[in-house]
This record gives sequence, structure tokens and C-alpha cells, in this order.
Amino acid sequence: MDNRKSDRNFKSPRLKVAPVQLIVLGYVIFAFTGTILLSLSVSLQPGIELGFIDTLFSATSAISVTGLTVVSTPDTFSFFGRCILVFLLQFGGIGIMTLGTVIYVLLGNKISLRERMMIRTDQNQTSLQGMVFLMLFIFKVALIFELLGTVILTVHFYFNYHLFFWKALGLGFFHSISGFTNAGFDLFGNSLQGFAQDYLVQAVIGTLLLAGSIGFPVLLELYTNIIEKRTWKKFRFSLYTKVTVITYGILFLAGFIMILFVEISGPLANMPWHQKISVAIFQSLTTRNGGFSTIDVSIFHNLTLLFFCLLMFIGASPSSCGGGIRTTTFAVNILSILAAFRGQNNIKIFRRELFQEDIMRALMVFFVAAVLVSGSVMVLAQTELFSLTELLFEACSAFGTTGLSLGITGELTAPGKAVLIFLMFIGRIGIVSLLLTFRKKQHPDRDRYHFVKERIIIG
Repeated sequence: MDNRKSDRNFKSPRLKVAPVQLIVLGYVIFAFTGTILLSLSVSLQPGIELGFIDTLFSATSAISVTGLTVVSTPDTFSFFGRCILVFLLQFGGIGIMTLGTVIYVLLGNKISLRERMMIRTDQNQTSLQGMVFLMLFIFKVALIFELLGTVILTVHFYFNYHLFFWKALGLGFFHSISGFTNAGFDLFGNSLQGFAQDYLVQAVIGTLLLAGSIGFPVLLELYTNIIEKRTWKKFRFSLYTKVTVITYGILFLAGFIMILFVEISGPLANMPWHQKISVAIFQSLTTRNGGFSTIDVSIFHNLTLLFFCLLMFIGASPSSCGGGIRTTTFAVNILSILAAFRGQNNIKIFRRELFQEDIMRALMVFFVAAVLVSGSVMVLAQTELFSLTELLFEACSAFGTTGLSLGITGELTAPGKAVLIFLMFIGRIGIVSLLLTFRKKQHPDRDRYHFVKERIIIG
């Protein structure tokens, strides 16, 4: 008996890893796994060789669904390599825990509390309730949208562009997944610039971009609302959905107006009115997180490019395929400023009051993100020979996992590419997950006493 107790006393402590650390580790492992697979000769076109930094850049861009590329995707990767990219896009888009949950359920296993906590972290949720249902819903939504997108694009490419069926199917399938996951990878070599007047392709890709970036909880509430209406039950949208949709709509409208107002006498001058409208709509939508483009963004005015940087920095909605600080973070910070102007200590909206913890978290995310992007631009300014506007654009595109580029990504030095790899990865896992990864365990006795409070001068 004594020996057993002695053995237990001298056993090494079990390594405890927090759920957020497991999530981050999972994305790191898959990024390096993708790097290894993409570096294989079977993944590359004949005669093509990729260095480690370029392969890692491509894999990270795929797993973070960014779309920034240092090489031409159709000219570099073979059929097998494109299949690897598709898997990484799908995996990175809907999240590591979504696929894991689906596999667990199909195998008949139960989802434990620890796994539910990992799901909550991966999808940036605030509650453990309904996590498994949300994961299954995300998987079904992704399957439906990507399947419909594949069918429509395949038929369109086959009949209207007279492509062979298998090629049309491959293009439709790849771009449907790239669209829904907001990745922005393309197999045309110039994004969607060859479809500047093909409004069907733009409509399909635009719908996929919207579905993948608006936030899966928003889609779930919309679906629930439709079901409840059939049964004559009253459904009330959550504060999250209201704030998300309104913020998303305002930012989209702002981008649309900005493009038309600034570029109407520039790149849009010689276009028919309907094409001007389509360019403004599509670019405002894709700049949020999509990465596709129907026009070369490098010809836009600097004012437009700087506004694009803001949109990319904000990014998509929480629990979506997008990155950035997220729409709700931006909204809460704006509401905080308005409340301060009004002399209010709390934020009240839609007959609800926000928790101070959420307000502080939004401020923290904005501040840390601004420091990371600014610091990255400073590093890039030392290693690269491009203008600050170009470097800021690439940095915001990487952090927002957008994928738009002014054409300088492939010309960056190895340190410059490393900076963008870091930003893409942080943009995918999120600022909160980054900070929680390095947070030390709180000692229970530290909050049991307080020091005397004293004010300092602010402003």
C-alpha cells in the first residue's frame, strides 16, 4: 500500500494543454503537413521546383484561406497538388473542429466536454451549448453551397465556354470551394479578370463569398427563423446577428460608394454603367475577405487602396471562413466611442447592454491587431523596396486573410514572406486565440485582495 502511494507521489505530472493551444497546434501541424505534401514532385508541374519558404507560404495561405500566392497556381501545381490545396482550403475554411466533429459523429463517438471547449475556441463562440449541432450545420451548409456552386459553374463553363466536361467540372469544383471558404485561389492565372462582364460567374462567386463570410451563426438563425415561421412560432434574432448583419451591410455599402465615387473618372471611366456597378459591388464584397478580383486593383487610386486596407483589416464576421479583427469587434469599438461622446459608461443597443468584458476584449483585439500589422509593415519597410502603401496593403490582406495583392507578393524577400506567413496564420486563428495560447494560469489568490485605487491623467 505504501509503495503504491510512493509511486503515485513520484509520478511525473501530466502535461496539461489548454483547448486553445491544441487548436493552434493543430493548424500548425496541418500547415507543415501541407508544406510537405505540396513539396512532393507529384504535386508540382513537370520541371517546377519550389523552395521551402515558397511551399510553406502556399500551404499557410491555403490553410488560412487567404489566397496570397508567390507562384502561379495553375502553372505550378499538378492535379494532385491542386487536390491538396482543395483539402487545405476546405479544412481551413470550415475549421479543424468541424471536420473532426463530423468524423466523430459518423463513427458513433460522443463529444466530450474538452472537445466541446475546443469547438467553442475554434468557432469563437461564447457558450458550450449547441456546439455539436452548430458543427453539423456548418458542414451541411458548406456542402450545400459548394455543391450548388459546382453544378452551376460546371454547366456554365461547359455550355457557354465550350470546355471539356471534366475540365469544366474541375474548374467549377475548385472555384466553388475557393469561393465559399473565401480563399481567393484561382486556376485562371489572373483571378476573375477574364469574367469582368460575366455576371453569372460573379453572382455565383459573390453569393459563395457572402455565405462564407457573414458568419455561420447568422446562417443558423436565418434557417431557424424560416423553420419557425412555418410553424407560426415567433423567432427573435440575437444581438450578435443584428450587429453582425448591420455592420456587414454598412461596410459593404461604404466600399461600394467609395469605389464608384473615387474611381468613376479613373479605371471605371470607359466601362458601361452596368459594369461599373458590378465592379463596385464585387470588389466591395471580395475586399472584405474574398480575394477574387474582376479588375486589377493595382490601378486603383491610393485613397481607394487605403480604404481597402481598412476593410481587409476589419475582415469578416466571427465564426466564419474569414479573418481580420471581425465585424463585431469593429462595431463594439465604434459604439464605445459613441457612448463616450454621449457621456455613457455602458453600451446599450437594441434594448440590450453589452458586458464590460466584451467591450474590453474588443478594445484589446483592435489594439493588438493594430500593433501587429503596424509592426509587420515596419519590418517589411526594412526588408523590401516597395512603397508603404503597397506594404500596408499586403500586410492587411494577409492579416485579414483576404488575398488581394498589388502584385508584389512573389517579389518579396524570404524575410518579407515570413512576415506575411505569420500574419496569415494569426489572421486565421484570431487575436483572442493567440493571446490565450500564451496566457499563464491565473493564481486563485491573486484576486482575493486589492490595492488602493488611484487615478491617472488620460488624454
